[in-house]
Amino acid sequence: MRMTNPDPVHLQRVDPALSMARFYRLSVQPTLFGEASLLRCWGRIGTRGQDMMETFADPQVAASAFMRLAAQKRRRGYQVST
Repeated sequence: MRMTNPDPVHLQRVDPALSMARFYRLSVQPTLFGEASLLRCWGRIGTRGQDMMETFADPQVAASAFMRLAAQKRRRGYQVST
């Protein structure tokens, strides 16, 4: 069974009282070798931020990691950006 990649997610957490303005982007992209890469980018809004790529042999495991990270960020106060 082949699972489709989840849609990219762009999350933000803004709290002026704490001078906090952060973003977090997640996406799953296929590789040339049939694997899947989980791409993460995070940082302060208005900057390029930092990037991290994690490759998984099984695309379903990559999608599971994507969902776990997105849920974790939402629990920490990040919301889908508009």
